[in-house]
This record gives sequence, C-alpha cells and structure tokens, in this order.
Amino acid sequence: MNSQDLFLLGVKNLQRRKTRTFLAVFGVVVGTCAIIVMLSIGFGLSASFQEQIESYGNLHLVNVYPGGGWYGPGMPAPVDGQQAILDDKVIATIEAMDGVDAATPRVEEYLTMGIGKYVASVSVIGMRPEVMQKFGYELAEGRLLEPGDKFTLVFGNQVPTWFYDPRKTSYGGNWNGESLVDVITDKIILTGDYEYGQKRRSPDSEKIDYKEYKAKGVGLLANPNNETAYYVYTDLETVKTIKEDLRKARKEPLPTQQGYNFAMVYVGKIDQVQEVSDKIREMGFQTDSLSDWLEAMQDQARMIQGILGGIGAISLLVAALGITNTMIMSIYERTKEIGVMKVIGANLGDIRRLFLLEAGMIGFLGGLAGVAFSYLISLLMNTVLSGLMTKLLGSIGGGSTISVIPWWTAVGGLLFATAIGVIAGYSPARRAMRLSALESLRNE
Repeated sequence: MNSQDLFLLGVKNLQRRKTRTFLAVFGVVVGTCAIIVMLSIGFGLSASFQEQIESYGNLHLVNVYPGGGWYGPGMPAPVDGQQAILDDKVIATIEAMDGVDAATPRVEEYLTMGIGKYVASVSVIGMRPEVMQKFGYELAEGRLLEPGDKFTLVFGNQVPTWFYDPRKTSYGGNWNGESLVDVITDKIILTGDYEYGQKRRSPDSEKIDYKEYKAKGVGLLANPNNETAYYVYTDLETVKTIKEDLRKARKEPLPTQQGYNFAMVYVGKIDQVQEVSDKIREMGFQTDSLSDWLEAMQDQARMIQGILGGIGAISLLVAALGITNTMIMSIYERTKEIGVMKVIGANLGDIRRLFLLEAGMIGFLGGLAGVAFSYLISLLMNTVLSGLMTKLLGSIGGGSTISVIPWWTAVGGLLFATAIGVIAGYSPARRAMRLSALESLRNE
C-alpha cells in the first residue's frame, strides 16, 4: 500500500466513530492548550521582568569600578591588596573585547547652572562624546554630543523642570512638572557655587571665588522614566576642567587615587553582558549591571514556568491514555478488517503504519486546535482578563504583558502533540500487527 492509500484509509477509519475520535482529539486539545498557556505565562513573566528592569535603565550597560573599593556578592575582592587602576589604557582594552560596542570613563560633578533668572542644581556627567550615540541614548529634541564639543550639554528629560527662580522661592523645581526654560540655548552658566543666583547668600557660606563657565544646550533626551532623565551630559574634558578648578578654588588636596572611579561599557547583545562582565572581573575590576537583576528574576520565571508546564503536561498524558484506549478499542472492532488485509497480501509494516498514522492524526488535529485555542486564551489574558490575571499573579507579575507565545513554542506544541499521538498508538499498532489472520476471521 502506498502512502496516499494509507492516509485515505486512516481518514475513513477515524470518521467511522466520530464521537470517539472527537473525544480523543478533544483530550489532546486540552493537553496541548494547557501546556502552551502555562508556558506562555512563564514567558510573560520574563517579558514583564525585562520591561520593569528596562524602565530603570539600559540592559546593555555594564558599570565598571576600580578594584579594591566596595565589593559585594559575585564581585571579587582585591588581589593581594593591590587595587586595579581604571585608566584610559584599561578602558581601551575593554573596548576591544568581543561583544563590546563602546566604553567610556564617567566623571561626575554636582553643579549649579543658570538660564536667565532661573537656576537648577544637577549632576553633570562627563563622557567621551563619540560614544554617546553607540550607547543608545534617544533624543526628544536637538542632537547628541559630538567629537570636538566643549561645554556642550545634553539634558535628561526631567532636568528642565528643576529650574526655578531663587529670588522668589527657596526650593528647586516646579510642582506642576512644567519647564520654565528652554534648555537648548547658548546662554547657560555652569558653576560649582550652589548659591549662584540667590539674592541673599548664607552667612555661613565660604567666600570662594568660583569660576563661571559659559555653556550651551544642544539636546534633550527622550526617556522620561529611566536614570538618564535625571542627569546632564557633557564631554569628558569639560568636567575634568571644572573639577580641577573647583579643587583649586576650594583648596582641596590632590586626589590620592589614580585613574577613574567609574566607567561605562555598552554591550551590543544582552546575552553577552554576563560574559563581558566576567572578563572585566577577571582583570581585577568590579562590575554591576541591570542584566544581573534581570537574570535573577528570569531564573525565578523559569522555575515557575517549569512548574506550570509540568501541570499542563499531566493533561497531555491523560490525553495520550485516551488515544491508546481509542486505538485499542478500534482493534477489537476491526479484527475482521485486519484479517482480510493480511489475507489479501498487506504486509505487517503497512498495518503498523496505518494504526500509527491514525494515532498521529488524532495528535496532530488535537495539537493544531490546541495551538489555535492557546493563542485565543493568550489574547484574552492580555486584554479582557488582564485585571484578573494581575490579581492572581500578585507581586510575581506586574508588567503589561501576562502571556507570550513565541512561534517556536506553538510549533513545538504541535509537534509534541503529534509525537504523543504516535507514541500512544505504538502499542496498539504492534498488537494489530501481531493478530493472526485466521484467528481474526474465525472469531468474526
């Protein structure tokens, strides 16, 4: 018998007992749907965790600190009491690592800036201008830093709302969240004097001759919720110059620590962040990244996913028993048919293939319908039932996505259901193959 004949005969055999076939298929539908939906909740948790972590900052970013300072779980202690120095040579080495797109020192100073009669105090971060675009900063207005920029500023999204008139109020910022200034202007004053612009200075303030620097704003970042919204960015040399002038004005001693206190590394692919972090730690430095948090949270999601998937697998196991029962009953009802097939020359392999085909068709049809229903249930959980699902998941979830079904999960569910059908039909197929043709006809 050729494959087409076997297929047509298998379809006709399944149509003979429509109710029994329907019940067997329905069992597979329930089992497949249970597994995919349970797994989709786990994928949804992972997506929600990533969404939450991304709101805190950039998952591609690795922060690097000198060795020998503070260190916590997973961070190496100083080697032989010697602190690894984070200098330009080391940063160049890190930037050359596989997977690293860009690296830059980060020098920070808390400064006061004035635009007309309005002032604000903010942390100004110095970095290499040429890497700012590689770090994925998104613009709402203007442009990013470029090579050759000096005293050029890019503002975080929330900083413009911090400007206030010190002659009218003693607090910074506007409670209504509105900006009183246009930060993209060439009339900005930078200074280390925290009382700049105030009509009356504090009697306890030291008389220090602070320099005032003319700067210009060229860009406003677009991310209102992550950490970049609360800083002002400029070129590295500008902040170095200001820090040195402030040290001299305040008559502070020269810093004893060599190198930089902080560097930022941008890794192109999120799945390489951990590998890059490990290499940097092997050099004697300390690192941290939001991906470390994400990995811990995703481990929790995978554990939950495994438990939920195991619960769903029980349903498919029950469905497999239903397929086995259906095929065994089919053998008892078709003993004469099997005997006739053997008498007219059908080989044992054809009989086995026929029963395996029928069992596989039950698994395939059930799996196909189960995948379709899984997508429907997933859609309902993300829309109509989202409020209920959020309450059920409680603090575990929290993101906007409850259920996610990757395409490969749907394909895997369909193939798994089909395989379960074939496996469940294997024993009945062997039994049918071993039936004696004469005994089958005699019993009939």
